[in-house]
This record gives sequence, structure tokens and C-alpha cells, in this order.
Amino acid sequence: MARQKTIYSCQNCGFQSPKWLGRCPDCQQWNTLVEEQPTTTSSHSRALPQPGKPQKLAEVSSSEEDRLSCGMAELDRTLGGGVVPGSLILVGGDPGIGKSTLLLQAFARLAQNGTALYVTAEESTRQVKLRADRLGIKTDHLYLLAETSLEQIKQRIKELQPAFLVIDSIQTIFTSSLDSAPGSVSQVRECTGQLMIQAKGDGLPTFLVGHVTKDGAIAGPRVLEHMVDTVLYFEGDPGHPYRILRAVKNRFGSTNEIGVFEMQEQGLREVSNPSELFLAERPKESAGSAVVASLEGSRPLLVELQALVSSSSFGTPQRTAIGIDHKRIALLIAILEKKVELSLAGQDIFLNVAGGVRLDEPAIDLAAIAALASSHLNRVINPHLVLFGEVGLTGEVRAVSQPELRVKEAARLGFTQCVLPQGNLKNIDSPDSIKLIGVSHASEALEVIFA
Repeated sequence: MARQKTIYSCQNCGFQSPKWLGRCPDCQQWNTLVEEQPTTTSSHSRALPQPGKPQKLAEVSSSEEDRLSCGMAELDRTLGGGVVPGSLILVGGDPGIGKSTLLLQAFARLAQNGTALYVTAEESTRQVKLRADRLGIKTDHLYLLAETSLEQIKQRIKELQPAFLVIDSIQTIFTSSLDSAPGSVSQVRECTGQLMIQAKGDGLPTFLVGHVTKDGAIAGPRVLEHMVDTVLYFEGDPGHPYRILRAVKNRFGSTNEIGVFEMQEQGLREVSNPSELFLAERPKESAGSAVVASLEGSRPLLVELQALVSSSSFGTPQRTAIGIDHKRIALLIAILEKKVELSLAGQDIFLNVAGGVRLDEPAIDLAAIAALASSHLNRVINPHLVLFGEVGLTGEVRAVSQPELRVKEAARLGFTQCVLPQGNLKNIDSPDSIKLIGVSHASEALEVIFA
């Protein structure tokens, strides 16, 4: 009897090899290749329920998709305005971060618009019911199903005809058409593909919960993120109650929007004014503290940057950054030494974004430089002063996008002064309660701040 052929698939990136390898040549990860049976051609012969035909571009309707509100403004904001019928949404995050809690709360409110089916493949229906009782969820239109077989799930969908569907989680679902174990590359890819056909064909909005690896990426093949319409990451520092819902892919909206939640005993509470929350415990008269007006999508955020500069007792000074790219901080330190002539070579430097937020835009450069200089010189920055601006390698302060939004948010929270790039002063309509100070160089900015 002929030996059945097998292949080895990388569980991290989906690379396939006819023999086992210790290290994946594609993603360079060790011990990720697992033996599987090759997928038959028939398992990939899927098609949409209604075959498409070519259309002229002018004949294609460009009307906006009808969106359904989740009843949670922060989730709607991240999705681009609500749930689009037929969309496939992948939600990832660390274990225990609150993914199941978020979706259970959202589906309890979505159930007011139609029947919702919550497929729990990792927990029993009793466990989900206990969580629902803790969250105070009471609805007759939310159905629970504890099942891991894709064929059984599709059968229950056909019988119930739900208006909304959630799969928690996609890594535990398997199809009998493949012999590989649940969570393998082929199983995740095949199950997601069939759920995508179901969502597009029936117009069924589907949420998939995805596990994450130790590196923070969603487990399974990279093609999983390409197949879905929207990818959401639920982030949060275990030491803080705040959670950030961030879109990294969205075919129906912007990927720059974020939703802010606070984890409480009764579940996740939406934070409609995150700036006020992040600045609630800011020290008033302490060196090394600066407030930056950052922008996440269309939402301005005022966040405190804290810096600590102290003499190093080791040969190599430490450089630690939390919530900011450490390479960006190394660049700003070099600018302070070369262009502003601050001696930081023998200093340990620590920079932290208070509240567990992560900031990636270059507009935080000016505030980071101010916080570092404040700690090094032991000079206190005016607590009613806010900063924003990008700093170039020659020390120049460059203009950033949407300065008016940042200034208005600062004025609303009671700030009376704003240091911003000189290029942003043109045609900006600011409130009378805040004074704008334009600067063109980092050294000029420090002179204004510590005048």
C-alpha cells in the first residue's frame, strides 16, 4: 500500500515544505513546521452563491453601505460608523484583555435589531451565561451555541437565520473536510474562507475572535488578515484599567480611529473623553512632565509624557521608552546633544506615556524633547502649557496635520498656552482663551518653555 503523502506547514506564516525543517525559511521562526495532509483540490473549489458578471464602472452603484450601530459609540467609531452587512471582522488581543466581554456587550445591543448568534468554541454556554449575568445582560434575541464543528455551525445558522454572528474563537473551529488539527494553518484558512462565503452570500455580519502569538500578532497564517474586511486589535496594559481598540485594517473606514474603554467590575465602560481621563492624575509642579496634543484618526488626545534623566552608574547608559518607539527617542536625544548642546551622553534616560497609551505619530517629538530637557535641567514646565510638533534632524520644528483640532481640545480642557510649529500658525482659527506660540527650532522652543 502506497504511503500517504504529507507536507509540513509553518503555523506562523503558512509556508509549506515537503520535508521537516527546524527553521522556517520564510518567517525565520524555529520549530513552527507541523506535519499535515495536503489539501485536496475539491476543498478549494468554492464559489460565491451568485456568480458575478462584468459591469461598466459607470454602472456600479457608489451609494454608501447601510450601517448598523452596535450601541457602543467607541466600537462604532473604530469600525468607521457601524457594522456593514456582510462584513467579516477579526478581533485580536492578548488573553484576558476583554475580547469576549466586548463582543458579548456589543451583541446584546445588536440583538435589539435582530437575532444574534454567539458561537462559543472555548467556553460552555454556562460560562457565557455567568459572564452575561455579571454584565447585567438580559435579552431574548441573543442565542448561545457551544460548538467547534464548522458543518454543525453552518447548519444551525441555516435553521436560526441570525442577523449577526460571532465565532469565539476561529482557532478552535475545524472542518471535517481536512484531517489536520484545529488551529493549524489549513484549518484556519479553510474555516475562515467558508465563513467569508457565508457572510458575503447572506449579508451576515460576522465577528471572528483571534488568538495572538507571543509577539502580539494574530495567530495563524497571514492570509487570515487578508481575507477579512476589518482587523481590530484590543490593546491594554495589565497594570491599567484602560483598553484601546485599534483598527489596523478597515475596508469600510479609516484605520486611524481608536476606541477607548475602561475595564470595570460590570464590564467595559466607554470613555467618551479620554484626554480628561489620561490627565486626571498629572502632577502639577514636577520636572520632566509635558503634555502633548496627539491625534488618533479624527480624535485629538491630550496625553502626559514623563521623562526621567539621571546620572548613570554603569559604563553604558540605559535608554528605556514605554509607549513610544525607542529608536525615535534615540534620535531625539541625539538632536538635543548636537543641536541644543545638552550633555546627555552619561545619563540614564527613561520616557513613559502615562495611562498605558501608545503614541506613534511624529507630532509628539517636541513634547518629548521638552520633557527630557525639563528633567535634565530640573526645570518645571508650565502646567497650563501644551505642545505638539515634529522635530527634524537639524533641529527644525516641522508643521503637523490638523493643528486646529489639537488647539481646540487643549482649550476645552483649560490649557492657556500652546507651543506649536511656526508653519501651523497660518490660517488657524483658535479660541481666545489659549495663546499660540510658534517656534521654528528646538532650541527656540526650549527658550520659550523655560523663559
